[in-house]
Amino acid sequence: MNEPSYLNFDNKNYPWKRDIDYRKNPHLYKVGKGEQGVLICQPYKKEIGPYWRFKTTEIATVSSKKIYDKFLSYLKEGDFVGADLARKYLQMGYTRARRYANYKGGKKYDVQNGYKQLKRGSGEKEKALCARIFYAKWKEVEANSTYTCLKKDWKKQYG
Repeated sequence: MNEPSYLNFDNKNYPWKRDIDYRKNPHLYKVGKGEQGVLICQPYKKEIGPYWRFKTTEIATVSSKKIYDKFLSYLKEGDFVGADLARKYLQMGYTRARRYANYKGGKKYDVQNGYKQLKRGSGEKEKALCARIFYAKWKEVEANSTYTCLKKDWKKQYG
């Protein structure tokens, strides 16, 4: 059985740190892969995190719009780190809602039984709709030409 990757998490070498203010020290921010760092990077976690919800399609619609509006606001301010973290929250809305759509209660592994993978397809149908809502906003962000240019430049300069 392959254990989930989070069991062997290497916190020491993780590029994002809880004690860094990424607004004051944006040069320390790394884009990374996917959603990495999204639940660590302050003050953005405090600013975006409270809007991240996907319990129902109505809640997911409001949530994804608020996060998208934050994304646009960060772009307008020239704050790439904030914009990228808003993108990560939208991506995470999609991936987490999909997890709940695929697995009852969003639980993929049976922790009590050696991390055996649970039955796929046992989740909630409404969460699949929530995932679509977040996916659409996430792809809207990815298609934003200002964001795309900033991301390319950021990765070239900072990684």
